[in-house]
Amino acid sequence: MIKLFMKLCKFNFGEFEEQEFRKFLRLGFIYFMVVGIYWVMRPLKDTVFIQLVGGIYIPYAKTVSVCLMIPFIAIYTKLLSIYPREKVTTIIPIFYGVSILVFACLIHLCQAGIYTETIGRTIIGYIWYFFVESWASVVFAMFWAMCTDVTDPKTAKRGFPLIYLVGQTAGIITPYGIVGMPKRLGLETDFLSLIIGGILAFSMVYITKYFFKATPKELLVAFESEEDKKKASKESKGKKPGFMEGLKLLFSHKYLISIFSVILMFELLTTIFDFNFKMAAGETYSGTDLSHYLSIFSSCVNTITVGFLLLGVSNITRFLGIGTALVCVPILLGCSLFGFLAVDSLSFLFVLMVGSKAVHYALNNPTLKQLYIPTSESARFKAQAWIEAFGGRIAKEVGSIFNMTLQPLQSVYGIVAGKAHYLTLTGVVGYPLIAIWIVMGIYLGRTWKKAVNEKKVVC
Repeated sequence: MIKLFMKLCKFNFGEFEEQEFRKFLRLGFIYFMVVGIYWVMRPLKDTVFIQLVGGIYIPYAKTVSVCLMIPFIAIYTKLLSIYPREKVTTIIPIFYGVSILVFACLIHLCQAGIYTETIGRTIIGYIWYFFVESWASVVFAMFWAMCTDVTDPKTAKRGFPLIYLVGQTAGIITPYGIVGMPKRLGLETDFLSLIIGGILAFSMVYITKYFFKATPKELLVAFESEEDKKKASKESKGKKPGFMEGLKLLFSHKYLISIFSVILMFELLTTIFDFNFKMAAGETYSGTDLSHYLSIFSSCVNTITVGFLLLGVSNITRFLGIGTALVCVPILLGCSLFGFLAVDSLSFLFVLMVGSKAVHYALNNPTLKQLYIPTSESARFKAQAWIEAFGGRIAKEVGSIFNMTLQPLQSVYGIVAGKAHYLTLTGVVGYPLIAIWIVMGIYLGRTWKKAVNEKKVVC
């Protein structure tokens, strides 16, 4: 069965050795759980917040999330300093599993009308929003740090897209299958969906332990040379690094700053798209109908993502190089920006968001993760945690501040003219960012290629 699957994957991803293929399938199944749980919570992030607080306050929720993320990442990096990676990959899922079950009860009380106190509902809405955002930062960063720590550049070109293929199928199944379940069963709250999400989080502990137990040790070796490892060990002997080490490392190397900037620019533009999409959806649907609509959206995103992967979009990276893949994404997003400025309809925004997210998950994300391979262990785990958390969070914060201008503009100029001014500003900001993004993509591609060819660590 495995050999048949290997043959089927040969065109899309390249040729694997059997044990190597099994390794990436195991990683793919862990990612299946990471993605699956995320896509249970993500539609509910917006649905619950809109119900408890209001859609117009989404930009403020993103601002709160950025502020709360600082101590959260501090705790995460401290855990990395104290415990080995296998232990951290156990602690984090247990924490999220317990938290999801607690939120399931709180959200049920609010949605059922049992708890009606306005301030309390608002607090729950904001904390829930941050909690889901933290999963997107911490758990995804933890998973990909683990992947880059056990993979060399050559196999990553084949293996990382395979991980995405296996993982993103969860994004097809769980949004519609789990988030849409309450509506299909005639339930009035999302309690059942959240309970299932919490159980799935606990199951990650056993799946990750099995990966380290079943995978041969020779396939759990990082790109970093033995000489570099001895040097790093000597430098850090007798000294426990603080949680700020990753941040210091990030701003010490233009390679890491460039990765940070690329993530920032993508998230900034899609935050603007996403805000307008969620606002339009919130005006059209409410309650579990909104949850159901967003679950369909989520399943569509991941269906298109898997379709791209099956069609061999990863071959762009394999045959044309990392740099080409990094440049393709901003060009495509530039076309999306033109459509966003020209067309005003919920259906078009639906298609726009599905396409943008699918390109990101199928091409941009697997490529960006490979950029961490020719880096040190500290860069892979600690700097990457800061980049993943704050590259996206800061971009969303900047995008949210930008989105906050919509309401004042409409108050001053009127609904239609205010929206026109808002869209004009979007174009003025968006296209220069895309131009800078293309230049950084070229730089990252060349630097990565040189480091791999010379078998040196970038930073």
